[in-house]
Amino acid sequence: MAGKPRNLGLSYIDKTGVRRWREWRGIKDTLVDYGWWCVMWKDMIKFVLQSPIQVVKGIFRYRWMLTYLTLPQFIDRQLEGMRGVQLRAGHALYDIIIKHTIDIIADSFNADQNIGGKKSLADRIVCFDELVPTELMAGFPNLIGIPVQTIPIFLSSMINQQLPPVYLDAIENFGVPADVCPLPSAEAGVAAEGDFPIFGKCFIACNMPCDGSIMTTSFQDRYFKLPTYCLGVPLRYNDDVDAQKYAVEELRGCIKFIEEHTGEKFDWDAFAKALESYNEVTRFHLDLWEINRTDHPQVTGPTPWLYRMYTYHLHGGMDQRFNKADKRVHKLMTDAYEKRLPCSAEMRHKALVWSCPANYYTNFSNWLEQCWGIVSVMDMETHISQVIIDTSTPETMLEGVALTYQRATMRKHTKGGYRNAVDEMWCVAEEYNVDTIIMYDQISCKGMDGLQGIFDEQARERNINFIWVQQDLMDPRTISRRDMRRQVNQYMTSVLRETPVDPTLLDFDDCDAF
Repeated sequence: MAGKPRNLGLSYIDKTGVRRWREWRGIKDTLVDYGWWCVMWKDMIKFVLQSPIQVVKGIFRYRWMLTYLTLPQFIDRQLEGMRGVQLRAGHALYDIIIKHTIDIIADSFNADQNIGGKKSLADRIVCFDELVPTELMAGFPNLIGIPVQTIPIFLSSMINQQLPPVYLDAIENFGVPADVCPLPSAEAGVAAEGDFPIFGKCFIACNMPCDGSIMTTSFQDRYFKLPTYCLGVPLRYNDDVDAQKYAVEELRGCIKFIEEHTGEKFDWDAFAKALESYNEVTRFHLDLWEINRTDHPQVTGPTPWLYRMYTYHLHGGMDQRFNKADKRVHKLMTDAYEKRLPCSAEMRHKALVWSCPANYYTNFSNWLEQCWGIVSVMDMETHISQVIIDTSTPETMLEGVALTYQRATMRKHTKGGYRNAVDEMWCVAEEYNVDTIIMYDQISCKGMDGLQGIFDEQARERNINFIWVQQDLMDPRTISRRDMRRQVNQYMTSVLRETPVDPTLLDFDDCDAF
């Protein structure tokens, strides 16, 4: 591989995770990286200049807003050490995520009643729980659907690990137990601190991903003071119990609820058009997965799961920029696969990453690749819905969307029984011919409780390297990034007796990093 990464850890400023200098990737790849870096700053500056007053108000009103000014550093972390197709594909996909995120922030600030936003715009917004994908809003082309927790806490927690503890401490002071999943706890903490923008005619809540989310929704409900519809999504979608009729009725009820509170009528033609666009994006991911099943994967590490999770929840078939980026990356990865180009400087192990990843360490799989040559070709949050939705009739569309919603992030495999969590993991491991599984032990999650012995026993039977990595989803104070790395280091050195690909990445302190 041209410009092979080496000694990446030497450039870190101690404790900060910030580099003393930008990574040198060879002339061609460095120019590509710098070009995308300039595009990113251009988009961010353009956003500020379009609504400077609202942006300044937002910066002073919300503690999470400054986090988004560190986006370039976040992207650098995800793409560290990458070259060629990996670098180009990653930048192309992250670029669309950034552009779409900026649009959501712009709509939020322009409508936010906390900072003097436009009431006319606020009345066109339907608030969604972030775990509810936005496809339904395609049937209301005159309205805007905004997942209210995504910007204040979900994405910001990925960019800045120092942010969530503020909200976790706040809600624990209100009496929420410390062992509740940090995701819904942090969301409730944002409400307790008054850090959600205020807008919208109604709110669509849900029972996803777990009972912790259901419990803490009450805090958000009291904060927004909006008419609320709780969308019930079946858990046991793989069982013989037929819950699909119920799931479709829940969607019909949600559509009716939005119609009643906004005065808009559902447009089935617009809905069908958007779902066709959504299907295109799903097919792109299926093709990416197909290549990653081979001995020559092309797009690995954090990029597939971050992009898949974002498109699944926020694309909704309504933004063609995603489709254009997919076509660009599809050509890159298929051309590289035909040439059998390597995706990594050194691929010692093909790995499946399972269970919920840590929001505060999104680039953990990239560290695995650069330090140990453990290449993540599939993970649980990438392997969510694969449903191609039939758009021939309103009924088939609702059936397809219902099936899609049941296979959501943090939901498809950690909830709904043994088959979803255990059996499907081994099916995926066999499909991708992996020799290593990285199993996150999210210590505040009850979804995988009691399964550790079963996983270990079945891994031994299959002669699979099975590495447990404890983490706490959104709270790096409990288990730090450094602690996560140490768990892998211990397994690789004591069990497999291997030496690192890049020894400078073996141990470093990034406790004060974003």
